[in-house]
Amino acid sequence: MVRFIPPSPVAPPAGPVAADAPAQAPEPEPLTPGQLAIPVRGVASAQIVDTWGQSRANGQRAHEGTDIMAPAGTPVIAAAPGTVEKLFFSHGGGGITLYVRSPDRLWSYYYAHLQGYAPGIAEGQAVKPGDLLGFVGDTGNAGAGNFHLHFGVARMQPNERWWQGQAVNPYPMLVGAR
Repeated sequence: MVRFIPPSPVAPPAGPVAADAPAQAPEPEPLTPGQLAIPVRGVASAQIVDTWGQSRANGQRAHEGTDIMAPAGTPVIAAAPGTVEKLFFSHGGGGITLYVRSPDRLWSYYYAHLQGYAPGIAEGQAVKPGDLLGFVGDTGNAGAGNFHLHFGVARMQPNERWWQGQAVNPYPMLVGAR
């Protein structure tokens, strides 16, 4: 198994804040049911189970995403347009992960437990639905042999960083359920 550990993050330089900048960005428009592409190639919406809120870590936390089961190495594709905001490796969490930020910066799409990234994928790269991002794996706390993509969606404020935001259930946005 190939594991990529990106370099340590570097904080962006602090910049001035405009005096007339709003304190909070407007609430993002809700994503509508079925608006996102299914982020695992070859998986049909009928195969996806809503795993939002399920107990994890022996009841220590609730699941904040949708797990999409697929064989190891299955292509993981962009569910929506945006920019690759962060490539990150988390030993105890998502393992090899990738975050895509929407063009309006009000949504973040989280792809976790990857086996590896697509060749040439890089932070700052623009993607559109269907673009190859990586491959289904079992890294992080997925459990050896439990191959799946953990797909998460978060509502963001434009100034929030890749790890912030308010998690929302991606299942309805993937399968069209209300």
